[in-house]
Amino acid sequence: MVKLRLKRCGRKQRAIYRIVAIDVRSRREGRDLRKVGFYDPIKNQTYSNVPAILYFLEKGAQPTGTVHDISKKAEVFKELRINQTK
Repeated sequence: MVKLRLKRCGRKQRAIYRIVAIDVRSRREGRDLRKVGFYDPIKNQTYSNVPAILYFLEKGAQPTGTVHDISKKAEVFKELRINQTK
């Protein structure tokens, strides 16, 4: 099963997270299938590759709670509903 989750990067006390599609059996720093965005909690910046996120969601990937909240703010789920109605 594939999950969309955060992968920690950056220095000590200055974390930046990548949003990645990763197998559930992998650890947090494990090998990812694809990088689909990043999240900087200090600057409160987010970049999302929306087509890649939609691709994994349509294939059955489950986002973690934090990634779900970040995606909701970026309105990814609205685009998912629009694509499903077509």
